[in-house]
Amino acid sequence: MMKKQKVAFIVQRSGKEVNGGAESYCFTIAEKMKKYWDIEILTTCALDYMTWENYYDEGIEVVNDIPIRRFKVDEVRDIEKFNNFYKNGMPEAETTTIEKAETWMKLQGPNSENLTAFIKNNSDKYDAFIFFTYIYATTYFNLPFVKEKAYLASFAHDERPIYLPIWKDFFKKPKKMIFSTVEEKNFLQKQFPDVKFDGDIFGIGIDKPNDISNIRFRQKYDIYSPYILYIGRIDESKGVHDLIQYFLKFIDKYKINIKLVLAGKSVIDIPKNEFIKYIGFIDEQTKFDAIEDCELLVNSSPFESLSMVLLEAWSMNRPVLVNRISDVMVGQCKRSGGGKSYLGYDSFENELKSMLDENKYYDTLSSFIESEYSWKVIENKFLKLLD
Repeated sequence: MMKKQKVAFIVQRSGKEVNGGAESYCFTIAEKMKKYWDIEILTTCALDYMTWENYYDEGIEVVNDIPIRRFKVDEVRDIEKFNNFYKNGMPEAETTTIEKAETWMKLQGPNSENLTAFIKNNSDKYDAFIFFTYIYATTYFNLPFVKEKAYLASFAHDERPIYLPIWKDFFKKPKKMIFSTVEEKNFLQKQFPDVKFDGDIFGIGIDKPNDISNIRFRQKYDIYSPYILYIGRIDESKGVHDLIQYFLKFIDKYKINIKLVLAGKSVIDIPKNEFIKYIGFIDEQTKFDAIEDCELLVNSSPFESLSMVLLEAWSMNRPVLVNRISDVMVGQCKRSGGGKSYLGYDSFENELKSMLDENKYYDTLSSFIESEYSWKVIENKFLKLLD
């Protein structure tokens, strides 16, 4: 039998309690590819993405047969200092210096000298290093040490940091890129015309639990009225503050008995209101139980590189409403035919009212997911990547 290739996945944090987009993508791909590769995740001891405070023990933990090798974070992120530097310490991103941009990256974190030393000292023990997401220190400062074996899933989109002057040279370093969507690749090629972005569109497959029950979900959380569903980090940067305000204004106008269910870790104050139901972080089973009977799923984030929760909703034939600022999600909706978009309150009101009134059956969405996002196709793309 041919010996499996040894592949390191590098991501800013990883663990059962971690539910960020890039982090979840990293672990899911590791689970799928472990039958082909000898995989190890290299990461930090952080759990909280705001502070990077050490939460896990340094060392190896095996989760679902995937070894996660964690390294201590050097310092907790000073949020006030970081935000102040980002707002006041740098001029416009396009005109700032490389020195200031790298200072921002160090403040961004997470920084781990032990992780860097391990990658430098063990580069010959791995056949490939796959880095997940471009925007953190774990990628920016470590990828150059193994660039001959490095692959990058950038998760890049139109946001202020992508205009910093450090990326033109950085994006030339990986052997190949792993793109989540057509929009991501097109955006990077337009933004950096001198860089040859060699890579395919990968995406992600969807694994639905065998036993999905909306009744179980409703009973668990005491929800018996119709509801629209948000799943993800409950954060102002994800557009959730505006979403809540828009929804309450909508309810006040139309007097409809429908709830907004918010699922995920919250870092903002959620108003106490009979039409708002905050249920906190939920596991995979509960997520699909919740999706099954929602009127629609809403993703309010203005910046997405690939919205996995849209794919999950479509796998259950549920429609979505997305923030029109996100070209990626708008593109996903156009290709699937399974969603609408809003920009500001007026269009939010119009589209939500239309979707609630039309009572349309979206019974072809699961077929779209099966044809475009099957694991067989995606696994073959990753195998071809290292070939």
